[in-house]
Amino acid sequence: MFVQTVALRDVKFYAFHGFYPEEQLIGNHFLVDVEATFVPQEGHTEDLSNTVNYEVINTIVGYEMQRTQKLLETVVKNIISTLIETYPFVQTLTVGIRKLHPPMPGEIGHSFVQLSYTSPQ
Repeated sequence: MFVQTVALRDVKFYAFHGFYPEEQLIGNHFLVDVEATFVPQEGHTEDLSNTVNYEVINTIVGYEMQRTQKLLETVVKNIISTLIETYPFVQTLTVGIRKLHPPMPGEIGHSFVQLSYTSPQ
């Protein structure tokens, strides 16, 4: 049995997510990673309806990144929920968001929130 992975890495956004009102006013740079795994259907390797289309992933992520939320956890959960609805055959999904240089004292490269989903099938 083969397990296929489709992923996008380091998808860049400028968005206005953040718990504090200042973050929602000035915004920040974010990087998003999405990985989906599933068992591909034999003999249907050239049909986009039998795979996870990374253009669709990008559209879903872009939509959710435009919807300002206080917590990155909410953004990640919304991305996963939409991907499950769009691709019910996925076995696992992992979505992570990095907020570059979060506004805190010290030199911090990024904060990071990640959620993983495993199908109950």
